[in-house]
Amino acid sequence: MKKDIIVLGIETSCDETSASVVKNGKTVMSNVIYSQIDIHKKFGGVVPEIASRNHIEAIGKVVKEALDEASINLDKVDVVAATYGPGLVGALLVGLSYGKALAYGKGIPFVGVNHIEGHISANYLDGDFEPPFICLIASGGHSHIVFVKDYGKYEVLGRTVDDAAGEAFDKVARALGLGYPGGPKIDEISKKGDPYKYNFPKSFMEKDNFDFSFSGLKTAVINQLHKEKQKGSQIDIADYAASFQMNVVDVLTSKLIEAAKYKNINKISIAGGVASNSLLREKLSRLASEEGFMLHYPKQIYCTDNGAMIASAGYFDYISGKVSGLDLNAIPYLKLF
Repeated sequence: MKKDIIVLGIETSCDETSASVVKNGKTVMSNVIYSQIDIHKKFGGVVPEIASRNHIEAIGKVVKEALDEASINLDKVDVVAATYGPGLVGALLVGLSYGKALAYGKGIPFVGVNHIEGHISANYLDGDFEPPFICLIASGGHSHIVFVKDYGKYEVLGRTVDDAAGEAFDKVARALGLGYPGGPKIDEISKKGDPYKYNFPKSFMEKDNFDFSFSGLKTAVINQLHKEKQKGSQIDIADYAASFQMNVVDVLTSKLIEAAKYKNINKISIAGGVASNSLLREKLSRLASEEGFMLHYPKQIYCTDNGAMIASAGYFDYISGKVSGLDLNAIPYLKLF
C-alpha cells in the first residue's frame, strides 16, 4: 500500500504566521493561523518591518501548535514546505528560513512554494475537486485568472496591471474611514447601501483580454468622495461601498466566466482573500448555475493566507519531483511562471 505523505506547510508572506499539517495534499490534520490584524490596524495597513518581527516571535509557537493539533511530532513529517514568494521579503525570509532549518535538521526534503500556487491549491483541501479548471485568484496583492491544466501545471490567462482587487478594497475602505482590513468592512457595510447609487467606470478592456485594472476605479471613488465633501453634500458611506463592491464583483465574475468559455472548460473556482466576499460568492453561484458551470470555492478559512494551502501545493510539487535546495532565497516579486 502506498505510504501516506505528511507535509508541514509554513506561510509567512504578509501578516499571517501560519503552519499546517496536511496528509496527501488534501486532508487537513491541523491549520494554525496567528493574525497580526490588530497590530497593524492603527497604521491603516501592514508595516513590513513590524510584520517581520512578529513572525519571528510567533513562528516557533505556531509550528509547535500545528504539530500538537495534528497529534504528531517532527519524526512523522515527510516533507517541509514554505512560501518563498511573492510577498514581503522580510516576512518571507522568516518562514522560509525556519522551514529550511527544520528540513535540514530532520534530514527530510524541503519544497519552496509559490504563494499564488498555494491559493490555487486551497481548492484541493478537504474535498475531491481536481484539475482541469479555471481559477480566479483575488487577494490583497494578486488578481489572476489561471487555467489549471493539472496539479502544478498552469497557464496564466490574465493578471492585474496595477492595483489588485484586495488592494483596491483596502484603499477605498481607508478613504471611506472604515479602517483595515478593508475587504470585510466593505462587504459588511455594503449590505446597507445601494449598489447602483454611483455608476463608477468599469475596466473590462478589449474582448478576450483577461487582465485586471482597478486603479482607475479606486481613483474615481476617491475623487467623487472628495467632490461631495467639498460641496458639503450628505455622504452615505454604505452607498459608496456598495457601488464600489458591485463594480469589482461585476468585473471579476465576468472575466472568470468569459475565460472559462474561451478555454471551453466547465469547471471554475475562486481563491484568495477576496474569495470570501459574500457578494462575489452569491453572484458567481448564480452565474455558474445560469451558464452551466461547476463552481467550487475553498472554505473561508482557506481563502486567507494559511499554511494548509502551502502544504497542499508542496505535496503536489514533491510527488512530481520538485524539491528545493537549501540555498533557495525569498523572491518578493515571484511570478507563477
